[in-house]
Amino acid sequence: MATPLHLSGSITALATPFASSGDIDFPAWRRLLDAQIEGGTRAVVVAGSTGEAAALEQDEYIRLLKESVAHVAGRIPVLAGTGLSGTAKTVTQTRLAADCGANAALVVTPPYVRPTQAGLIAHYTAVADHGGLPVVLYNVPGRTGCDLLPETVAQLCGHPGIIGIKEARSEESRWAALYPLRSSTFSLLSGDDPTFLRAIAGGADGVISVASNVVPRAFRRICEILAAGATEQARALDAELQSLYDFLGVEPNPIPVKALLKRLACGDGVRLPLLPLSPVHAAQADALASFCRRIEGSGS
Repeated sequence: MATPLHLSGSITALATPFASSGDIDFPAWRRLLDAQIEGGTRAVVVAGSTGEAAALEQDEYIRLLKESVAHVAGRIPVLAGTGLSGTAKTVTQTRLAADCGANAALVVTPPYVRPTQAGLIAHYTAVADHGGLPVVLYNVPGRTGCDLLPETVAQLCGHPGIIGIKEARSEESRWAALYPLRSSTFSLLSGDDPTFLRAIAGGADGVISVASNVVPRAFRRICEILAAGATEQARALDAELQSLYDFLGVEPNPIPVKALLKRLACGDGVRLPLLPLSPVHAAQADALASFCRRIEGSGS
């Protein structure tokens, strides 16, 4: 029997590079994957919200996943974003991801439809039962209009097909309610870069990050330092990244991180209805791209 997947450390929610033609830039995609593996990233998420999954055609989604699985070649797990507004469609998308070779599915709460907590239990149970992949719950109410409450997570975390949660809410009270649910078969993963250190220091297993697209070594290093118990040292490194976290929020994700990736030669452009970074932020993006090169070059 295969060892159950246990997620921990620095995991990157990958942006999808586009060429000037608007097509996926697969050479840039492979460079991004290589940079993540070389930087020590423990797993990657393909076609999540940062990856502009809603803007991908189905044939693009399939190719992106297959190329990722082939290029990674088992070195780290590949998680596929499969969450959609309907349960049947989410099950179908999860099966498709399984057929493409993904190791797990990151399943966001159903956007827009605002199910009840009982509805969320039924939804996630169906996906875990019939989707063919281990499921990581994903709670990001600011995007979906739906909040997966800790008491609901408590009812789901014992399912053998549900292996963790990406929690994007940052309140300490939310995390205090989630920490007791962590186990050897259920990982707690922060989905909020500015507060991920606090979450891990409190007992979370790791982070699924946007910022680690451009600073994978720094995120890996913070996670390693925390695991070694050197919390103050980790805080010092995290403090250096605060200006990056601030910049990643100046416009909707993934616009700012893709502006940085463009400057770091890992792809160009976003798809409508997103627009490229506003010119008013260009100088800040230039400065932060230089910062990313410097801090990544200074670590090991």
